[in-house]
Amino acid sequence: MFSLLGKQAVITGAGSGIGQAIAALFARQGATVHIIELTAEAGQETAELIRQAGGTAHVYAADVSQSEPVQAAFQAIGRVDILVNNAGIAHVGNVENTAEADFDRVYGVNVKGAYHCLRAAVPGMRAQGGGVVLNLASIAAHVGLTDRFAYSVSKGAIFAMTLSVARDYLAAGIRCNSISPARVHTPFVDGFVAKNYPGQEEEIFDKLSKSQPIGRMGRPEEVAALALYLCSDEAAFITGCDYPLDGGFIKLNT
Repeated sequence: MFSLLGKQAVITGAGSGIGQAIAALFARQGATVHIIELTAEAGQETAELIRQAGGTAHVYAADVSQSEPVQAAFQAIGRVDILVNNAGIAHVGNVENTAEADFDRVYGVNVKGAYHCLRAAVPGMRAQGGGVVLNLASIAAHVGLTDRFAYSVSKGAIFAMTLSVARDYLAAGIRCNSISPARVHTPFVDGFVAKNYPGQEEEIFDKLSKSQPIGRMGRPEEVAALALYLCSDEAAFITGCDYPLDGGFIKLNT
């Protein structure tokens, strides 16, 4: 079950964290993995992990917020059976203290990044008779999170984008779903806490962990396992759905 043998999978932001876990698992299940990262160096660690395990991986440097490098990467890749829009950035702030430049930066990576990859991948998927798109949304698309204005806006857009693509390409055989994780322990989280809460790292990490009713953050491998299912043929009857992977955050926190 859950074989991806012969599939060509593109994963953005796969240099670390959730993206790396998804890339490694997809490769173990037989997919040829194509990693799109901001720089080639950023994706090499993941590619080497895959190759050392006997898998196949390629790395492409592209700023997903820019159309031309994304188009060039997809032209080099060729056939795409699976697209995972994982690349994303965060920001702390409410509507009053979120500068326009910060809002544009988050929107550029999180929303336009997914849009550019969809624009590059969907025509080929339609021409070949189908494909799978998986978007990484967030619990921020469903509930109010304090001081996450720009990030929440961007993930709400990803949720809506998922529904739109699923509806528009039903007849083309393209499935599109999303995952909405709560807090997942990744190097990104460690860096985020260190940058925004210097001197309070341990306290903030504990607070963030306990905000999930299950009592801890998620693991990247847990997100990857759900991603594998949704991108596999076993999920052929699923499209237009969002899956909270949140340790009970949405339903049990209120």
